Amino acid sequence: MKYLISILLFLSIQVNAKNLAIDPNNLFPLVKFETSLGVIIVELDRVKAPITVDNFLTYVVTGEYNNTIFHRVLENYIVQGGGYDADFAMKKVNDNIVNESGNGLKNETGTIAMAKENQPHTANRQFFFNVGDNTNLDPGRSWGYAVFGAIVEGEEVLEKMSAVKTDFHEGMAWDDVPIEPILLIKVTLLPATD
Repeated sequence: MKYLISILLFLSIQVNAKNLAIDPNNLFPLVKFETSLGVIIVELDRVKAPITVDNFLTYVVTGEYNNTIFHRVLENYIVQGGGYDADFAMKKVNDNIVNESGNGLKNETGTIAMAKENQPHTANRQFFFNVGDNTNLDPGRSWGYAVFGAIVEGEEVLEKMSAVKTDFHEGMAWDDVPIEPILLIKVTLLPATD
């Protein structure tokens, strides 16, 4: 019995430590993206997208976004990343999350949203920045793409990303891949300020 209690206590401490790492009491956490084209700071919205923010921050605090690439760029539309390293190897994926696209946040210029597959609840680690007002990505008669924050610093960096030359990537059979890789060097949850 003592052994079981010890295990439960240990697991409880681990869960609480993980929860503390994502700063659960901060409703609008700031995240710093250090890219090969400059720095972007994003304010996340835990009020309107709590599941999405917690999921995203779990990848951030475990270093899962470090040394990845922005693998898909459509000028004046989106810049997508978070899923692959520079060799186009897929990064570890946690469970899919519930789609929070009906939260009132719109896919407008400078916002960050979760990428997903065709089914609504298939987002996990990939995200994208909106480089235009993409109303076609908002929910309507079908599910949209969940916005969970917005850029507060470095919008000019996003504009630079959006303007890079892209081409078909033969190895991955993808269109719109930057010819010169855009690296996501490090992503950091910034300390809360009062």
